[in-house]
Amino acid sequence: MWTTLTRLGRHLWLDRSHTARAIPAATAERLRQRIAASEQRHSGEVRICVEASLPASYLWRHLRQRLPIRQIVRQRALMMFSKLRVWDTEHNNGVLIYLLLAERAIELVADRGVMRVVEPTAWHEAVAHLGAAWHDGRFEEGLTQALEEVSAMLVTHFPNSGERQGPAPHQLPDEPVLR
Repeated sequence: MWTTLTRLGRHLWLDRSHTARAIPAATAERLRQRIAASEQRHSGEVRICVEASLPASYLWRHLRQRLPIRQIVRQRALMMFSKLRVWDTEHNNGVLIYLLLAERAIELVADRGVMRVVEPTAWHEAVAHLGAAWHDGRFEEGLTQALEEVSAMLVTHFPNSGERQGPAPHQLPDEPVLR
């Protein structure tokens, strides 16, 4: 009971200001630049989404349906994957790096093209590295490392072929989504 009340309190208390403190504007700009540079090397699309807390409807689902919070966080990450149109890439090779501050939760969501070729252990390792950095309060370093690991997977399986003139087509914005 107390765990549930504590959890609800965290979600009600945290807001965008907490996200802005974790990822200040200068950090967000550096991450945007790193995403843009990454996407020059492969045909995939990478988005970063950091949310302070879950919307009330997700918390209600957790309480009413008694779904585990990990499952609720995964559902939210999948919703953001859809909402940000990460699934809507030419080669089905988009990846979302999702962080939920209230739960200290990390989810990597990859489109079906990526999931077919990347081993699950690679995703688990990337999450573990990001989690360790986050635990130490090194948000930017952890996100940068996660972005590098995701980029390496995309370069390996979806390299920018160089057949077309100029950079790879840009399908999605590079700015991290901070909510």
